[in-house]
Amino acid sequence: ETLIEVKELTKYYGEHLAVDHLTFSVKEGEVLGFLGPNGAGKSTTMNMLTGYLSASSGQIRINGVDLFESPLEAKRNIGYLPELPPLYMDMTVQEYLKFMYRLKKVQGKEKREEHIAKICEQVKLTDVRGRLIRHLSKGYRQRVGIAQALIGDPGILILDEPTVGLDPNQILEIRSLIEKLGKKHTVILSSHIMQEIQAVCDRILILCEGRLAAYDTKENLTRQGGQEKSLEEIFFSLTVGRDF
Repeated sequence: ETLIEVKELTKYYGEHLAVDHLTFSVKEGEVLGFLGPNGAGKSTTMNMLTGYLSASSGQIRINGVDLFESPLEAKRNIGYLPELPPLYMDMTVQEYLKFMYRLKKVQGKEKREEHIAKICEQVKLTDVRGRLIRHLSKGYRQRVGIAQALIGDPGILILDEPTVGLDPNQILEIRSLIEKLGKKHTVILSSHIMQEIQAVCDRILILCEGRLAAYDTKENLTRQGGQEKSLEEIFFSLTVGRDF
């Protein structure tokens, strides 16, 4: 079942065309990787998919609901981790997650305490729930960011550069967490890191200058013309040595 449908999505900043008639869809349970050089339009597209930014033209449907016509209804299906998670350093983890629960106006069968406790267990935050966010390591802060995205149990998780600035161990931990989340949620993951996209994504979308340069399964992308190519080679040929 198709969960996200994007048609002819376009965004201008003044005269500058940041996203150029982008069309793609994401099926339920899929992990989609977003790749592109800096300035390719990745963050702009992410911000439109989450409803934080309006489009100049085009359409986004989330679970059949038009995001621009019924934003509140569509956004209930989305959990979002921006590149800089919106954390309040003077709150404890527990206080912050309760605050986000209220902010999202969650309507679920579970009680608030149960819901938050379950998420903390899922992202391994149970032991630090009483600590101030400012005293946590960057890896743990990132987990808190993922936890707030999971509040309300959305069907879709949109993660923008979730491992940026983490040390190698933290990167592996967050990556393994994303793989687990991908079993229960549809995930869109934006990253500069090829190995990350290759490790966790089913399908890969490559953007270049706001246009769709490639959109396929990782197997099809890396096996072109009967030859095995690395994702790095494919990416380089599409974004640096491109001929479109």
